[in-house]
Order: sequence, then C-alpha cells, then structure tokens
Amino acid sequence: MFPKGSLLYNFVLFIKGMLMGVANKVPGVSGGAVAYVLDFYNELIYSFQKINNKAFALLFKRGFKSFFEYINAKFLVFIVGGMIFSYFTVSKLLDYFLANYELDVWSLFFGMIIGSGIYLIKKYQGWQLKSYVSLFLGISIGIAINFIEPSSENHNLWFVFICGVIGVSGMTIPGLSGSYILMLMGNYVFLLVDTVNVFGNVIVEVVSGNFGVLQNAHNQEYLAIIAVFTSGSVFGLVFFSQILAIVLVKWGKIVNALIIGFIIGSLGTVWPWKEKVFAQKNGAIVVDKFNNKIIIGFDKYFPDLGLQQNWIAIGFIIIGIVLVLGIERFQKIN
Repeated sequence: MFPKGSLLYNFVLFIKGMLMGVANKVPGVSGGAVAYVLDFYNELIYSFQKINNKAFALLFKRGFKSFFEYINAKFLVFIVGGMIFSYFTVSKLLDYFLANYELDVWSLFFGMIIGSGIYLIKKYQGWQLKSYVSLFLGISIGIAINFIEPSSENHNLWFVFICGVIGVSGMTIPGLSGSYILMLMGNYVFLLVDTVNVFGNVIVEVVSGNFGVLQNAHNQEYLAIIAVFTSGSVFGLVFFSQILAIVLVKWGKIVNALIIGFIIGSLGTVWPWKEKVFAQKNGAIVVDKFNNKIIIGFDKYFPDLGLQQNWIAIGFIIIGIVLVLGIERFQKIN
C-alpha cells in the first residue's frame, strides 16, 4: 500500500506492532494471529530466523550495518518497538476497558477471531484432504487447551525463564495465546501485570531523575524478574522461529491449515460470557503483592437473551466480524 521503507510504511509497521502487543497481553488472544491476519507473519518469522551464527559472524567481520541488513532489523525495530510501546500505553487503556466494559471487550475480540477465521479460510488456496485434517487438528488442540487446569504462581527465576520461552508462543504460533498459557502456568498477573507496572513506574522515576528507585529491594527483585522473563522470551522467539521457518518452507500448506485451526479453536478461550475463577487458600481469595486477586481461570456460561446487555455484546461480536472483513476489503482495494 505504501512504498517499503517510506515514513508511512514504517508508521503502519509500528501500528501493527502495537496491535500485536495488545493482543499478546489479552488471555486467549494471539499476537501471532494478528500478524497472520495482517499479513506480516512470514516476514516476522523469517526475520527472527536470521538471528543466527551467520548474523553474528557478519557483525564481527563486516560490522553492524551488514548485521542490521541481514536480520531485516529495520522491520523488527518497528514491529517490536510498537509491541513494547503498547505495553505501557494502549494496553493500559485496554486494562481500563476490561475493568469497566469486560463483556463488550471480550465480545469484540470474539467477533474479530470469527472474522479472522472467515478471512483466512477464504484466503487459503488448494484445500485438500490433508489440509482439512490439519485444520481439524488445529481446532481440536485450540479447544483442548481450555480444559487444562491452571497452576499456582511461581517466582523461581528458572520457571520465569521457561514462562518467557513458552509464553512467547503467542507471537510465533498464531491461535495459541501466550498470555493464556501464562495464566495456565500461574504467572499471568505476576509477569504481565505486576512486573510490567513496576518496570513502567521505575522507568518514569529514572527519567524524572529519581535514581534512588534502583536501590529499592522490591524494585530490584522485579527488575531481575523482567530481565529473566525477557531473556526467555528472546530465546523462545529465536528458537521457535528457527523451527517454524524450516517447517513453513517444507510443509507450508499443512502448517497454514493448522494455524487457521488454532485460530478458530481459540474461540473457546475468548468466549465472552464467563466468570473469573480466583485462587483460594483456606477458603479465602489469594491476592498478590499489589492486593490484586489472582485469576486462575474462567467458568463459561451461555448468555440470557432476555438481558439487554447480552444483545449489546452480540452487537460487538458483529462489529468485530465486520471490522476484520472490512480491513480485508480495504487491503484488496489498495
């Protein structure tokens, strides 16, 4: 739509990164699915896949410019930069809407995933028996994840590193929500809410000239946590991307059908009508260090169509479907 490398092109990349970051934070929504629907998933995977021995050999032999160009770093800077920016800006707004208009937000996401499924099935070319088998397998896995029992919160640094490795799957495997997997591992609130909030507050204080916050033991603990989690995420990104890049080349049609299945199967995870299930100990609800109730899952139910709020929610589902399919038509026109 815009010339590659132009200011508008890079701005659009940044916005796509922000959308991906917002999706990564919502349990049940996959950032990888956003990349897949917005048609930059393959470039993302192949760019991360190029962070390898050859890239670092270029860095030492020919300098930073060769390394930068080889790994398609300009693309990654805008995508990853948009994601990071979203965690401290747009996702804060999303937190507000989830707190005050939760049913409507989940309904909108639910509709957007339905729209994404319709769009991707229409876009897929050359349906064969093996494609349908892969699609069914992806849907089955997506649904099965809903029945996994969540674990309890764990602050061990090795476990935090593993959370980073596995949680990043939401970026690399469309339809698998990294934040939902973190919820199943028991560390969603701890890593994506508490730790991010502490890190954001520390950055604000340091920028304003208050370096004393770095001496605070509580802040040091959380900075260590976010460093380990980030390291695990980077390792997971590079590791999964190496595998996926090979798999996409060898079995592209099958993998794409599997991905579409994952995305459709994730509808069960983002079902709008649900009640939070909180961690309990000795009959009392467990809270974290910030006095937040720790969510360990959801109890889903069918809506009462006699209530106006549920019809409004259905309206948001329709808006979500139309929004995604409208983007598809806009891309075709341009």
